[in-house]
Amino acid sequence: MTDLQKLADWLWQTREALLIGTLVAVGLVGLMMIAREIGHRMVRRDPSTLGWSGVIGRVLSKTSLPFMAIAAIDIVLNYADPPARIGRLSDVAFIIAFAIQAAIWARELILGVIGTRVGERPGETAVGNAMGVIRVLVSVAVFAIALIVILDNLGVNVTALVAGLGIGGIAIGLAAQGIFSDLFAALSILFDKPFRRGDTIRFDTTTGTVEKIGLKTTRLVSVTGEAVIMANTKLLEREIRNLAGGSDRQETLRFGLTYQTAPEKLEAVPALARAAVEGQAGCHLQRCVVTAFGPSSLDHELVFRHEGLDQDHLFEARAAIILDLLRRFAAEKIDFAYPTQTTFTAAPDGTLVMPYAVPAAPPA
Repeated sequence: MTDLQKLADWLWQTREALLIGTLVAVGLVGLMMIAREIGHRMVRRDPSTLGWSGVIGRVLSKTSLPFMAIAAIDIVLNYADPPARIGRLSDVAFIIAFAIQAAIWARELILGVIGTRVGERPGETAVGNAMGVIRVLVSVAVFAIALIVILDNLGVNVTALVAGLGIGGIAIGLAAQGIFSDLFAALSILFDKPFRRGDTIRFDTTTGTVEKIGLKTTRLVSVTGEAVIMANTKLLEREIRNLAGGSDRQETLRFGLTYQTAPEKLEAVPALARAAVEGQAGCHLQRCVVTAFGPSSLDHELVFRHEGLDQDHLFEARAAIILDLLRRFAAEKIDFAYPTQTTFTAAPDGTLVMPYAVPAAPPA
């Protein structure tokens, strides 16, 4: 009996199983085609893929037609109990196709989650530059796992391969640990978002506006105009104050009054400070209190809040409040203190002696 006759006999004997398998395969492929079309529509509605609908759509739309065909053939043959060689060939093809398809799904899901978490469009921050590197790293990782899964299912001993990849990864990591530390620091900035491009930040003695978040460095333009370049790793080690956060700013003015100021006038200081602060648009007094007995003054602290984040408006309001305080204190004859020392000299009997010569009385 020829091979062709054997094949014909097998087809005739398993015609019912082949029919059932074909119906199941057609139904499964139909569901995958519907899901694929739904994915395409979701992507068209959210082309930026920044939303979850875009992420899921990208994953579904990446279902490939070859995978559907191989899956359908494997389902049909599993129902029909084919010859061992054909069955083994079908299983191997399905394992390879499924591993590759799963790697594609995983890559799109991971990249979509990263894009959603970062929440930036390509080119707006370092994610536009980093996304290429991230895509390469994710692709290498998921397809390496797919390759190991394929080889393992084909009966290949992958223990040595996994060990070799681990040792190679450690060697590469040690050789490029500086580059990777800055890269992961850039990703930490993108994910944790301590600041974004355009924010004004302050660290150590530097204040500047973030111009670019790169893979290795962050570039700022300082308030004095020069460019400041800081390694991402070193930047995250510092205490960073993001001046773009919140909706308003709190400012503190400290001043001292002379000890000769009467208590009644000291009690009037908070009311004068409130009038000076709230005379400026968008400014609200938090407190104005005596804080300490200083070496040469009664120390005061004035705290106010300024609505908005415009630094120029804040500085203008601060200067106007200081000038208004000067006018109001001068009108109430309240004197600001400055570092002075007064020496009082006493006679042996305890009588105070003037520390300066008293002019003689004119002759009669």
